[in-house]
Amino acid sequence: MKSSATCCTNVNIRLLVHIVVFVGYLCVGAAVFQLLEGPEEDKIVKELQETRARFMDITQDCISGLSFNGSCVKRGQVDDELERFIEKVVLAANRGVSATRNVTMSEPNWSFGQALFFASTVLTTIGYGRVTPLSDVGKGFCVIYAVIGIPLTLILFTALVERILIPVKAFLYFLFRRLGHLYKAFHIQLLHLVVVVSALIIFFMLIPAGIYTALEPTWNYLDAFYYCFISLTTIGLGDYIPGDTTNQPHRALYKVSTTVYLLLGLLMMMVVLSVLYDIPELNLGFHFYMKSDMVDEEQTRLKSDTSDGAGPGNQYKKHQDEAESQSGRSAGTYQSFQDKDTGSGEE
Repeated sequence: MKSSATCCTNVNIRLLVHIVVFVGYLCVGAAVFQLLEGPEEDKIVKELQETRARFMDITQDCISGLSFNGSCVKRGQVDDELERFIEKVVLAANRGVSATRNVTMSEPNWSFGQALFFASTVLTTIGYGRVTPLSDVGKGFCVIYAVIGIPLTLILFTALVERILIPVKAFLYFLFRRLGHLYKAFHIQLLHLVVVVSALIIFFMLIPAGIYTALEPTWNYLDAFYYCFISLTTIGLGDYIPGDTTNQPHRALYKVSTTVYLLLGLLMMMVVLSVLYDIPELNLGFHFYMKSDMVDEEQTRLKSDTSDGAGPGNQYKKHQDEAESQSGRSAGTYQSFQDKDTGSGEE
């Protein structure tokens, strides 16, 4: 009993260390992105300001008069300059720099808060694409950062989801105790799934959508709900991103808060998927799994590869038997609990 408690404590300590490492990895990545991309953004802003000023110097008489007269430059020259100006504006917009308000923003795109938000979208594979690395060094670092960080994120999310599922399944067992004598197990599991999905929609889509509607001046409620859904499903189209208006107050804090929201929302989304997969009738992927007889044939072939009893075939069999034994104990425990609570077990 004491050894089991010690083991559980050690696991929780390792999880805590992993969380600290993950947060540190996010912060270090944000700092590096800020260091690498900040000067590149400043360069684009300066070039766009110069292009805007040159365009205004050449065309101000023509634009103000809305006509081309003798004192104005030739129409062809205006067209060429307008074309170059539009190209510069589009290129800068694609790199996250707006040409409005004389190319000024309340905070740069690569402030620490914005860089932290970008790093989190990389590690969670949301990847909006609205703000991207501008320098070659930044692009290379982004590749290495993602290769290391995405597995770290998946490991962390898996461990956290496992712990979140403890109270979630406790609620399922509560429903079995209260409703098992009235309804079938599938119907109770379906009710449990509806409750969990409702919690996801209410607390991670409907309520945040209302908050974003109040904070974003150009978003209506549908836009905000659309953003929440697209983000938490990791589609990440990037057409709506909070905090990207030029006069957004406290932009860095806003981005950090959105980062926390996305991490929690993705965790809850994984919990919902886990609850869904636990219902055999709704796990449609089960119909596409390999058949058990094929697995048995593969096991027989591997066991027959060695005849001296000390080769890889027996090692494979040992690990396979251990896995099957563990799976059988877990399934048996759940089934006996379910049969007991639903009154379908043998008397």
